[in-house]
Amino acid sequence: MPDPHPAAALVTSLARRGVSLELPTLDLCFLAALQLRADHAAVASFQEDQLFDIFQQVVVLTNEGAGGTRSSKRATHVVRRLRDQRLLVRVDGAGVVRSGEYALTRLATGIVAFYLEDEALTRESLDVLAGTLTACLLAVREAARTASEPEAWRAHVVGPLRVTLFELAGGIERRQRGFDLQQETFQRDISALLTADWFGAVERCTSLLDTTSAVLHELNDMLLRHSYRFSELLQEVREIAEGAGHAEAEHAARGAIEQVDRIAAWGAARQRAWSDYHDWVHRYLRDVVRLDPSRTLIHRLREQLAGRGGKAYALTVANAPAIRLLRQAIATPDAVPVRRPKKEREPKLDAEIASDPDAALTTSIRNALAEGARGLAELTARVAEPDASVDARFRTAGKVAQIVPQIVAIASTEERAWVAAGEGIVVEEWSLGSDERLGPRGPNDPAADEGKGEDDAP
Repeated sequence: MPDPHPAAALVTSLARRGVSLELPTLDLCFLAALQLRADHAAVASFQEDQLFDIFQQVVVLTNEGAGGTRSSKRATHVVRRLRDQRLLVRVDGAGVVRSGEYALTRLATGIVAFYLEDEALTRESLDVLAGTLTACLLAVREAARTASEPEAWRAHVVGPLRVTLFELAGGIERRQRGFDLQQETFQRDISALLTADWFGAVERCTSLLDTTSAVLHELNDMLLRHSYRFSELLQEVREIAEGAGHAEAEHAARGAIEQVDRIAAWGAARQRAWSDYHDWVHRYLRDVVRLDPSRTLIHRLREQLAGRGGKAYALTVANAPAIRLLRQAIATPDAVPVRRPKKEREPKLDAEIASDPDAALTTSIRNALAEGARGLAELTARVAEPDASVDARFRTAGKVAQIVPQIVAIASTEERAWVAAGEGIVVEEWSLGSDERLGPRGPNDPAADEGKGEDDAP
């Protein structure tokens, strides 16, 4: 049975391996110092003595302990702890022969980048990333139109979709998360302004809210416009890949479309959330701050709730006597319930006399014989309805051939001709006798054999 959620296998694997991350302040500062030194000196890895020197500088700057041998041992433990958590990796192949060479992993650089880089989504950054992404998608579309070999599809279509597009779209999403963090900080700043300067912060808070709302609205419009263009180009690439039968390129294009849809959905969700927050803050400023600029009401309310403002709150009920009506009471009659006649659940069935089609046909045959019909073809033509279908008249002809021997004697001849008995019906001609019998006869009736020879057939 497949997993109900696509991330179930990954989560189960992480839990089975016992993955954890413990990063004290000193370790985080050490990683940040390594990242800054690598960027400044343009180095990709560090020797062990360089690690110890940087660690001692971090210890001195953070006042986290003493130097000397103790600091070296502490640096050794920190390096080992970072290696166990896959934040540092040894990149040389010397083993224990000589001192190692270490580099920061992608996990370490991501953690440090979160604290060091201030990447928030702005109009300028979105324009640059969107323009670069559009140019990349145009090149991918042209490559998909001209690609004919599987190597060309993988090199010029699948590769850019999975690498270049992933990096550019990831840059937009990373700046979106930075914008979310910036908005959370902005909300805390508004709360701090109201706490520090109650009435004086009204104009500043209003200005900040309006400015941020305008910026977010502009970003949302740009995201919708660019995401529509991205989706259009990716849809063309997917259709070209589907027509060429290249499943790998089609799958990569579909994944890129989902990533673009996620970017566009972020803008709409943040626009709704910020609109609710904007309305709430304006209503608070209007109904609370402006009505109580000196905080007198809030101070008194806090005193009352704390029980230091005199009497506690209580509920007083006025016990007023009932009003007397000096008039005679008129008894109203009981209301008759509204009823309607019951209907029978099932309608009555009309009695109908069952009709026997064979008896009616027998009567028609007797009437035709009485009128002078002396041949089976003539009798069949008179009895069968001319307006009926060929199948119905064919069945009637068979019934007539079955009933006639029970009513009248049949004259036997050596050869019997086939005669038409109406349109589309041909029967074997029988000569009917003149002595009509009054009732039907069965196969065991002796009278049934009268007038028949050896070759007679019913």
